[in-house]
Amino acid sequence: MNAPRPEQPLIHCRRITKRFGGTVALEDVTLQVQRGTLHAIVGENGAGKSTLMKILSGVIVDYQGELLLRGEPVRFASPLDAAAAGISIIHQELNLVEELTVAANVFLGRERCTRGGWLQEKHMRRHTAEVLRRLQCSFSPEEVVGRLRVGDQQLVEIARALAFQAEVLIMDEPTSALTEAETQRLFQVIEQLRRQGVTILYISHKMDEVFRLADFISVLRDGRHVATVARHETSPGEITALMVGRRLEEQSPVEPRRPGEVVLEVRGLSLPWAGLPGKWRLQGIDLEVRAGEVLGLAGLMGAGRTELLECLFGASPLPPLGEIRLLGKPVRLEHPAQAVAAGVALVCEDRKRQGLFDQLDVTENILVCTLSEALQAGLLSRRKEQQLAQAEVQRLGIRTPGLRAPITSLSGGNQQKCILGRWLRTAPRLLLLDDPARGIDVGAKQELYRLIDQLCRQGMAIVLTSSELPELLALCDRIVVLSQGRITGRFSRKEFSQEAILAAATSGSPPLQAPKPSAD
Repeated sequence: MNAPRPEQPLIHCRRITKRFGGTVALEDVTLQVQRGTLHAIVGENGAGKSTLMKILSGVIVDYQGELLLRGEPVRFASPLDAAAAGISIIHQELNLVEELTVAANVFLGRERCTRGGWLQEKHMRRHTAEVLRRLQCSFSPEEVVGRLRVGDQQLVEIARALAFQAEVLIMDEPTSALTEAETQRLFQVIEQLRRQGVTILYISHKMDEVFRLADFISVLRDGRHVATVARHETSPGEITALMVGRRLEEQSPVEPRRPGEVVLEVRGLSLPWAGLPGKWRLQGIDLEVRAGEVLGLAGLMGAGRTELLECLFGASPLPPLGEIRLLGKPVRLEHPAQAVAAGVALVCEDRKRQGLFDQLDVTENILVCTLSEALQAGLLSRRKEQQLAQAEVQRLGIRTPGLRAPITSLSGGNQQKCILGRWLRTAPRLLLLDDPARGIDVGAKQELYRLIDQLCRQGMAIVLTSSELPELLALCDRIVVLSQGRITGRFSRKEFSQEAILAAATSGSPPLQAPKPSAD
């Protein structure tokens, strides 16, 4: 009796190779994806995950090797070509037209028109509303995308992929900007799709997500396929070791630090809510940060963490009330240039929109705030530029094809390192980090953690937000919890408790009203 033949894979990548100039992004990658499974693709930043997914989805068309879909060779000429074959992708970096509505973005390139060429806007809005309901989104199909926060924009990307019946759905870091509640809703949608037979390729740096969702896990390292294993036959430690080529120790709490003088003091800081008279985005914020310590800001998305950092960097849409002191002196920061001059630096949460100059190269992105240091006799020295940029590339371990490579050619984690290097070159006394590890792989996170600790021990004051509470518990000396724009909890290291911090973050606050006028 003949043994049963194994099921034909839905997707079969055969010896896929892709080069960008002299840099090899993928080399001889061969792997199979079975129909109806959730197949996780993991690896460090720059390992080739996104490049492989762009080939599968028709974004990259120039490569070597062969791609089989349902046993037949295919070579997509564009994302629309791949979508017609049943493959949709949710990109890690937001790829939306901010001036258009949610519905217009969902149907962008696939608009519904009458025979006379008129847009069927009602149909598109109605279909978009149905998808948004599945995702339990609170915003309307008619909302302009540019007015949404990052987490909601990520949900629009997901809605765009779900709006059309895809047989294969590629998710590249889909939860990187989502709250815990939004993430749980997405997981419910994923389970629905799996029951409907949709095959999902899932890229994530979060091992808890991978081991919760995946049937199979494929590991890429330095552009090569290292292994594919069934999820129940491995462990997070083994997968991490395959990703980085060595075992990483679990991130443990930092050794006690010795804070010095007060660098930042905030008293009674309140921020009006733009467009909502009488409402306040932040109210009554009191805190201080000392040299040589990390202060963590915890809270759910929308609690006011980013808004507080923007106030401290002179980047809030409206001027805050209250008092900010740096090194004992009152300051009024109305523009980021004033903050930089005062010794403050901010690494933004939204790398693509607020951190990168995407038309500039690696060197220019690193030196944009300190370009005067590359002058010789009043003229810009290319040699000096390269020396200064190379120093940051080496210090932070930035993986780049070259110092003049486009910044957009780097992986997300290496782009983030360039931004961090830019601000470290300004020698700040106060460093504001808004979820800096978002979208960074486990190896790069370890490097970032070590750098934060090193900077802190050299006397820098650091304020850190993170979407991952264990990260705050490991890195911070103290944690302040925000809920609805108010401080609802303060914890020293000896008082750290996930349960207590989450309770403070979800405790809720009464609606913010206008602060009472002072008695002066």
